[in-house]
Amino acid sequence: MEGQNNYVRRTQKDYTLSLKIQIVKEIESGELSTYAAQRKYGIQARSTVVNWLRKYGNFDWENQTPSNMPKTPEQRIMELEAKVKLLEKQKAQLESQNHISDSKAIIFDMMIDLAEKEYNIDIRKNLPPGQSNPSVKKGRKA
Repeated sequence: MEGQNNYVRRTQKDYTLSLKIQIVKEIESGELSTYAAQRKYGIQARSTVVNWLRKYGNFDWENQTPSNMPKTPEQRIMELEAKVKLLEKQKAQLESQNHISDSKAIIFDMMIDLAEKEYNIDIRKNLPPGQSNPSVKKGRKA
């Protein structure tokens, strides 16, 4: 019976590592499509096959190129330029956040100075160096 489908409903437990790798090899070699692999092996969801391809395959999903194919110098330069742009953008964001944090620290410092003068209280404790650690308890032995 040539037209009959040999579909067998499976659970995740049925897929051994060797079967997953075999399916990935068949798809990457062009013997099967993801849909054909689903039909042949009774896999319920295409996403299952795609996950195996990502996990066990030779395809670089991030850059959408086979990872075993050497990249041309032009491709490598373009990738590096994109990375540089991303890093420059991240650096600018961090510098901006750092500037904001510094400004806040200065403002808080000024507020504390003002409050100390206005209310004539010591907000900042000027402790001698030996007393700066609040976790040290005097006179007690561990």
